[in-house]
This record gives sequence, C-alpha cells and structure tokens, in this order.
Amino acid sequence: MHTNNLNKNTAYFIELEEKYGAHNYHPLPVVLEKGEGIFLYDVEGKKYFDFLSGYSAVNQGHCHPKIIAALIEQSKKLTLTSRAFYNNQLGVYEKYITEYFGYQKVLPMNTGVEGGETAIKLARRWAYTKKGVEENKAIIVFAEGNFWGRTMAAISASTDPSSYQGFGPFMPGFITVPYNDLAALENAFQNKNVAAFMVEPIQGEAGVVVPDDGYLKAVRDLCTKYNVLFIADEIQTGLARTGKMLACQHDNIKPDIVILGKALSGGTIPVSAVLCDDEIMMNIKPGEHGSTYGGNPLACVVAMTALQVLKDENMEENATIMGQLLRDELATLKSPFIKTIRGKGLLNAIVIEHKNPNAAWDLCLELKENGLLAKPTHGDKIRFAPPLIINKNQIIESVSIIHKSLKILH
Repeated sequence: MHTNNLNKNTAYFIELEEKYGAHNYHPLPVVLEKGEGIFLYDVEGKKYFDFLSGYSAVNQGHCHPKIIAALIEQSKKLTLTSRAFYNNQLGVYEKYITEYFGYQKVLPMNTGVEGGETAIKLARRWAYTKKGVEENKAIIVFAEGNFWGRTMAAISASTDPSSYQGFGPFMPGFITVPYNDLAALENAFQNKNVAAFMVEPIQGEAGVVVPDDGYLKAVRDLCTKYNVLFIADEIQTGLARTGKMLACQHDNIKPDIVILGKALSGGTIPVSAVLCDDEIMMNIKPGEHGSTYGGNPLACVVAMTALQVLKDENMEENATIMGQLLRDELATLKSPFIKTIRGKGLLNAIVIEHKNPNAAWDLCLELKENGLLAKPTHGDKIRFAPPLIINKNQIIESVSIIHKSLKILH
C-alpha cells in the first residue's frame, strides 16, 4: 500500500531515496511533484524556472497538453505488441519521421544509449558488408569528452574516469581523438578499418562545448573522402534545441546516421530513433537486432505528436531568438565569476571561475533558493537550457535570478 504523500516534506522523500535507492546520482536537494510548461513545482508548493529541461528531454515544455492527450488516448487502445506482430502505428510513424528528417529508413529504440549502440552496430555491419573491412576489425572513432550514456559500450568510448573507472574490461575497436581537431581526425582515418566517426555536434555533458565554425562541414568532407560513416549524436542537440531541428543543419550537412532521443517524446516516455539510408540500414536482417519495446504503438504516437508540436509552435525560431537574448543578458551582468558564456540556441552554459572548487554547486543551490533549477557538470560548468517555449519576459526574469544568486560568490 502506498502511503499518503500529503504533508510529506522534502526531507521525507530524500530520505526514502537514500535508504532504498542506489546511490548513483547526486541530485540537487529539491523534490519535484509537478511540471507545467517551463515551470516545476516542489512538494512544498514552491515554483521554479526549469533551466535543465530534463537534459533537453522536455524541449516542448513539461506535460505539453497535446503530447499528454496523445499519450492518454493511445494508452487506452494499445501500448505494446512487441515486434512479433505488426501494429497500426509503427508504419505511420516510420513514414512520418523519415520524411520529417529526409532519410529512407528508421530503426526505433527506447533510450538514447540504445540509439548509440544501434548506430555502432549499423556502422560495423556496413563496414564488413559494404566497405570490405575484415570481420572483427572495424574501428569506431569518438571525440574526447563525448558522453552518450552508461552502457558498457558507451563507457568504453568515454574519456571521463568517473564513467569508466572500475568497470572494465572494455569494448575493443574504439578509439578517441580530440574534439574540434580535424588534423587528428584525418590522421585516425588513415586506418582503412575505420567504419565511423560518432560525434555530438555540440558536446552537452562536457559543458556545452561548441566547435569552431565549419568543423562539422569539414568532418563531413573527411568522412566522404575516406569512406567513413558520419554518425551524429543529436540526442541532446537535436529537435530544435540549438535553433535548428538538427544541430548539423547549422552547417548544411547531412550525416550518414542520426541518433535521436530525449525530446522525441517531449519527456513522457523513453523513445529513441536511428535514421539512415538503405545502404546502411538494410545490412541488418530479421533477428539480428531489436528491442521488445522499440517501436511500440504508444511511443510511435507520442513521438509523432512531439515532433509536430516542435513545428507547429515554431520552436526552432524561438530557440534561436531566446538563446541569443539569454547570452546577451548574461553578458551584461559582467560578473567576474562568469569566465565564459557559450552555446547555440537554448543549449547554453557558463563556466564559473572561483577559488572555491564547489562554487558552481553552491551557485546552483542559491539559484534553487531563488526559484531557478540548474545543475553543474564537470565541477565548474552550469548548463542553462530551459524549455523552448520560454518567452522574453521569462528570460529577463531568469537572468535577474542568476544576477541575484551570483552575490553569494565573492
């Protein structure tokens, strides 16, 4: 029997998690019970600006009415058939999403990390089938500072000790090169066994690291020159977050494989997708890859609605305008403790410079006190990534909260 949550306070819920949950996260001490648009509400009834957006999973805003309505309606009809049978939503969704992004095929999965795993399997199979790489010799190149999840393959690609230390042995056939370094990438491509380069157009978890203008276009050219697949991990950067539906579109390039997740469901259920053309996708035959929940009818309906909302509400344009306003307003603060302001669209970060190594965490605690939720990454960086429906007045109000909160640093 569930206990009644009424009159239960923040400490109560935190203690429950401490006692019964794995200690694999270090959350900010706030317990949330409701989300609406760009706002979150805690169990004490306090309201906050959400400046994390579930790591860009709620681009459309919390509990978007159209997405929730689609979720509820489909959940009453049919939620799961497995792929042992056809259902009446998967094909409709596959047509919708492939036309939306301009690819011939899609492979539906659930979580973002499953999307990454799928892309790597597709690239390896393509290398053996089409490129003529000897079996078990395919190499996938990643950028240093990458983050695409916590599976064994994902941590095998990681250069962050907190991700991989104490979890070996690791997946063979993975190498890393510095991000935003074309010479190092071309050097790696001298090996004829390289199947693919998997990269985030902007590195999210690393602290919103934006590459040089033209980097992605040059990556596309190198991949074409050396017959290497370009895998774009657009799980955090995609779906209008940076001001384009895909961040790669800023460079007018088309990756060979695109991985989507997070906001593909508007933050309701885990939905991910891998998009590519027939030459890559059709090398995998029945029984060679799959997922019980991948392509379930509930996910298909939710994803179509989530994608439609992004277009109907012009979220690309709003992300561009509001992101520029946010960076401009932060710059006017002229805080000696903000070393860097960077980002594109509404995927932004500040780097905190302070003698106290915990300054970014302390600032986030103060932001929480003042009604704004954000989280540090890698010690000194704080992401500022509100839902894409935020307006001008809300940006101004948020920056005033940031300004006020910075006063704790001195």
